Amino acid sequence: MFIIKLNAIGSTNSYLRNLHSTKQLEDYTVVMARHQTRGRGQMGSVWNTESGKNLTVSVLKQLNGVDVYEKFNINMVVSLAILASLSKHQIKNLSVKWPNDILSEGYKIGGILIENVIKTNEIKASIIGIGLNVNQTQFDNIPRASSLRLISGSNFDLEELLNDIIHQIKLHFELLKNDLAALRASYISNLFRLNKPSTFEDVSGNLFTGYIKGVSNYGYLQIM
Repeated sequence: MFIIKLNAIGSTNSYLRNLHSTKQLEDYTVVMARHQTRGRGQMGSVWNTESGKNLTVSVLKQLNGVDVYEKFNINMVVSLAILASLSKHQIKNLSVKWPNDILSEGYKIGGILIENVIKTNEIKASIIGIGLNVNQTQFDNIPRASSLRLISGSNFDLEELLNDIIHQIKLHFELLKNDLAALRASYISNLFRLNKPSTFEDVSGNLFTGYIKGVSNYGYLQIM
């Protein structure tokens, strides 16, 4: 694993994607920043983080022609890898809020943003962005956010945590290769509010009540 450490950057995903387009990078090249000024989340949301307190990284995963329709498998791999790593650090009641927010005790502690390099309907590489609230203790105007420090009462070494997460990502990519059914079953079992009544919004803005039952092969949430 080759790590590029930056003091401040707009977005680690953008930096790594641009670097990948101009240089030959080894598998699991990591860009790690003390501070992101333009961190991004799902659907264009902004990821705010306190400098030097959290894990803000992007990881390059070289892929050998994965079909573009299988892209959600990468989300499952990374989500479960983070859960596996955090559970070893006594972080309780972990879950994944679809598609890829990481929760503990119902509070958001992290998020994933995966951007794929696609050619002729095949994924050649993935830029895996991970934002994880680690040692930050104040979250102004974000009532449902928390951190590993707030949950556990302990400070964490960011690089040690990163190394363990990368190790778990490697293990879960092996699981993807050897037993996709087990990977999918594990992801579904860790979904936030699985089989519990929840409120959803359809494309027309109408609210309805349903039960999360799983995810489709294409990564769409399945609601009854």
